[in-house]
Amino acid sequence: MTSKILFSAAALLVAGGIGAGVAGPGPGGSAAAADPPRFSAKVTNPWSPLVPGSVAVYSGVTGGRPARDVVTVTSQTKTIAGAPCRVVHDRLYLDGRLAERTTDWYAQDASGNVWYFGERTAELDRRGRVVSTEGSWEAGVDGAKPGIYMPARPRVGASYRQELYEGHAEDHFRIVALLDAVTPPRGPRALLTREWTPLEPGVVDRKLYVRGIGTVVERSLEGGDEHLELVSLRRNG
Repeated sequence: MTSKILFSAAALLVAGGIGAGVAGPGPGGSAAAADPPRFSAKVTNPWSPLVPGSVAVYSGVTGGRPARDVVTVTSQTKTIAGAPCRVVHDRLYLDGRLAERTTDWYAQDASGNVWYFGERTAELDRRGRVVSTEGSWEAGVDGAKPGIYMPARPRVGASYRQELYEGHAEDHFRIVALLDAVTPPRGPRALLTREWTPLEPGVVDRKLYVRGIGTVVERSLEGGDEHLELVSLRRNG
């Protein structure tokens, strides 16, 4: 993946050149219950690879404030609803201060789909005290179910639910474009999504994924004020 392809795709996302408007839930917006034998904590899906030891740093603006988001893929696993999940730490800094800390849990099924099994999140005040844990959920607890975070074979127009905890976590996304490379190796190299939740009507985000890397840009499309771009990625090995 060349930097030219990456930045061209990012420019397209920022410019809003694909898929204007709000997408509603599509026919692919359901998720099945967990079947433990099908899942592994080894997440190798090329659109969202989780390599233990990786650290991705994003920079931009959230809520009108300078933001820095640090995502660390740990070597730890956690069994949720009988499925082994990869543990990922996400730390959001606003104005240079830790404002939110989140632990996410992902697993991959035998077909290569990446599933989201929940998160433990905490918002912090300026003194580092927890002021809210709203949005936390775990598959198998209080009726929550895992959702598909990234399909093995993305298809334009398909939509999915990432989170299924009614009234607390209900994120959806739709694949709106697959961007092909113009030089070998041929084939889709970037993927563009539109994301929304019925819990925040009128708020729509876009995300850009690059094959072999994962998320590289996240930007509010409507009703929000967020723009984060990947500025560094470190992987062991």
